[in-house]
Amino acid sequence: MRVLGGRALRSLRGGALPLGAALLLAGCASMPSGGEVRKVDNGQQADADAQVRVFGIPPHAGETPTEIVSGFFEATTSGEPDFATAKKYLTPTFKSQWDPLAKITVLASGPQSDGGTDVDTDTGPKGATSTVVAVSGVTAAKVDAKHAYQPADGTFHTSVHLVKQGAEWRIDRLDDGLILSASDFRRIYHSVNMYYFADLGSDARRSGTRQQTLVADPVYLRQQQTDSLTSIVSALLDGPTDWLAPVVDTAAPPRVQLSGKGTQPAVTVDDSQHLRVRLSSAADRLGHEQCMRLAAQLFATVQGQASAKLASAEVQREDGTTICSLPSSQALAPTNLVGTGAGRYFIGAEQHQLYELLGEGTSANPVRGPFGSDKADLASVAVRRDEQVAAGVKTDGRHLVVGPLVDGATWQVSQLASTAQDPKNGLSAPSWDGYDDLWVADRNPAVSRLYVLHDGTGTPTQVDVPMLDGRVESLRVASDGVRMVLVVDHDGVKALQLGLIRRGGTADKPQFSVTDLRDLTPTGETVSSVSWAGASRLVVLGTDIGGGGQQIQYVSTDGSAAPALESIGEAVSVAASEDPSRPLLASYNGSVYWLPDDSNWKRVTPKGGSPVYPG
Repeated sequence: MRVLGGRALRSLRGGALPLGAALLLAGCASMPSGGEVRKVDNGQQADADAQVRVFGIPPHAGETPTEIVSGFFEATTSGEPDFATAKKYLTPTFKSQWDPLAKITVLASGPQSDGGTDVDTDTGPKGATSTVVAVSGVTAAKVDAKHAYQPADGTFHTSVHLVKQGAEWRIDRLDDGLILSASDFRRIYHSVNMYYFADLGSDARRSGTRQQTLVADPVYLRQQQTDSLTSIVSALLDGPTDWLAPVVDTAAPPRVQLSGKGTQPAVTVDDSQHLRVRLSSAADRLGHEQCMRLAAQLFATVQGQASAKLASAEVQREDGTTICSLPSSQALAPTNLVGTGAGRYFIGAEQHQLYELLGEGTSANPVRGPFGSDKADLASVAVRRDEQVAAGVKTDGRHLVVGPLVDGATWQVSQLASTAQDPKNGLSAPSWDGYDDLWVADRNPAVSRLYVLHDGTGTPTQVDVPMLDGRVESLRVASDGVRMVLVVDHDGVKALQLGLIRRGGTADKPQFSVTDLRDLTPTGETVSSVSWAGASRLVVLGTDIGGGGQQIQYVSTDGSAAPALESIGEAVSVAASEDPSRPLLASYNGSVYWLPDDSNWKRVTPKGGSPVYPG
């Protein structure tokens, strides 16, 4: 087999603008007209970053079919948004048929070819010579037409058909979409959070104003474009990814697009940081309330990529008149829930009561109320997101208690109890969503089930998990109330699964299910602990299945992973806040540690474990 690629490419190194500046300059950049031409091999591309721009080389006279295919694949890795150079490798007819944006196949190390030796003179235009170049590789991921990333594995096979036109070979048939190595994909594409509203079903009325919760939907878009801002807004208007769509809504009218009329860009940010979006005629009759909701989506999505704070988001009709304008003072944070979630809590090792770590120090104090008592006898705990109420599982693993964090208060013993004799088979650590619902799993092998309790003290409602294969060991619910991450034990291997929370039934008789489970387990690892660490990011503590090293790493909700973080030996658990500015927490060797910015792990006193943020 022969690796395709490695041809000469034109590349430009230089100081890259911050993304916010790139957005502001969208439409003002020009293509460099000079620069050195040098060879970039696969190893060099792996080291490339967003500051390297690559420009493909058009086909040369007399190139073989394999060289044409190789040059074509290299040209698709350039920064050209219209793939102009890559299309020079195609026949004139096929140029208008090939759709490079249909999908992306990400290969572990790039495509390989068999040399294209099979010649068939019976196909193609009369009198033309044709050949087929087989292309293969090892699949790492796939990205669909809505820019949704999904990890994948297995062997990839396809073929590229070429015809000889005059003295030159050109491609006249291949699958739509791009085939990229993992290193090229990381260089060309970056993750961007789109924001949509949580669909709470029967719980919408009960949740009140909190039904305005925004949910992050990560997609991968091309970076280093002159129209980055336009591509971001266009992706938002296209609607949520197929996986998230069942539990979110968008305020964008059906079939709405950016306006294509006029000479000015449809999406702009002026010097005063006012975002303006001009839409097609499908939005001309947009009502004020719906327009303000759409403006909130636009504000959160664009603000997440801009370096400067936006002042407002304005939605315009196709003729440029204003439908609505949302000032920053009315913009929705991605979670839009009560409380700040800033507190850091853990369970003390000696008396098993709840401690809170305050400020930037390393000393913690017992919380107020029954959870801070030296008779608390807690094995695990969850603090409600407003930090006024907590829920805990007793050390016997059988009883769940809920109560306020105030002096003189008492807790209430929940109706939910486990019959397991071994605490390891009892109730899991609980988790609060953003609507004061408490979620907990009973790990009893005889009746392993998932439950939700309205307001933490209501009647336990069993939650259906139709795709579950194994036992839920632990869980964490996102503040938006529509996503849940599970650690599932199957034959001794603990997998990381992310599911959608669907709410049905009526307000009086609600029904819950967790569906569409997707496996986010890092390759070759068993997962010990997981926590939400941002709007679309998890922090995961995993260990190699073969008994190797342990690592703490970030994983996106779409399955794409970030490099591992510095660990602290054989950690037991890890915790993070959905506010990414808050530090990581971990427990190790009977103590809790926290990780300040640009510093090493700091050990907290007194000794303890099970660190958590509110949620």
